[in-house]
Amino acid sequence: MARLKVKLPKIGMTMEEATVVRFCRQPGEAFHRGDPIYEIETEKISQEVEATAEGVMVEHSVAEGDNVAVGEYVCVVDTSD
Repeated sequence: MARLKVKLPKIGMTMEEATVVRFCRQPGEAFHRGDPIYEIETEKISQEVEATAEGVMVEHSVAEGDNVAVGEYVCVVDTSD
């Protein structure tokens, strides 16, 4: 397992920040590749961010309702290679 910090991705060309609406996985919960791990909202969209690998949520780095800049850490996960 590898501990990874998950960053807020840039979804649109003009996106600079988003609000973390909710976490779909709580610390200690497992997830599979493609499962939603958190949901974000911008002025234009609302979207779930999916896991790119199988793993376990370790911690949330921000709170639900926080505004987060693109590239800022949202959560920490342990993933299998």
